[in-house]
This record gives sequence, C-alpha cells and structure tokens, in this order.
Amino acid sequence: MKLTRRNLLILSSAGVAATAMGSLPAFASLTDDEIAKLTGGAELGEGAITITAPEIAENGNTVPIEVSAPGAVAITLFADGNPVPNVATFNFGPLAASRSASTRIRLASTQNVVAIAKMEDGSFQKASANVKVTIGGCGG
Repeated sequence: MKLTRRNLLILSSAGVAATAMGSLPAFASLTDDEIAKLTGGAELGEGAITITAPEIAENGNTVPIEVSAPGAVAITLFADGNPVPNVATFNFGPLAASRSASTRIRLASTQNVVAIAKMEDGSFQKASANVKVTIGGCGG
C-alpha cells in the first residue's frame, strides 16, 4: 500500500476511533456491576416479580413501566442502555397494601429494562423486558 495523504488520514482516523471506543464503558457491564453491588453477588431467582413494559415505545422520553412483586421489601429498575443504568428504587414498608409500582422512565435507545426485587427473606428476584425505542430520550 502506497502511503498517501488520504491513506494516512484514513488510518489515523481509524486509530483515533478505535482508541475512543475502547475507552467507553459498556453500558451492559455497568448494569451488571450495579446489580452485583445491590445484591452483594447473591443468586438471582426468577418468577416472583413481574414487569410490564411496552414492546415498542414511540418516544423514549416517557416509557411507562409497571412492576409487581408480592413479598418484596424493595424493587430497583435498571435500563442497560442508558448512561446511568439505575433508573428508580421503590421501597415498601411492612404496612404496604400492595408491593407494586408504576412510573415513566426515559430510555436512550432500544434496550432491556431489568427489575430486581429484594424479598422479605433476603433473597433477590429478577425480571426483564426488552423495549424497542423509535425516538431516544437521553441525548441530543
């Protein structure tokens, strides 16, 4: 390959892009790290928590999410494609009539929304839903 100004520009641009991409954190690993921090590395069960989210969200600025986990002390929501994955935490006292919550969250792009419930016995339950976002809500 003959080293011309054009080839040098292409190679240097590719090198800068590769370096920049390597230094960006993977959002999914941020979510995994946050979940591990929340659970203390405990085993995650499935089935005792339900999450309801739209399959397709036309606007990522307001995506309705509902979670329910009978017997939960707290429920935490994560969005694995957002720059800050921890979206919301709902705490329930002993007199809570219902261990459920609903909210609207902001999603940057198509991604998984993960709900982790801490149960009264100290165990953790997990549920997730994939939401396809047509117009992202976390950036310009």
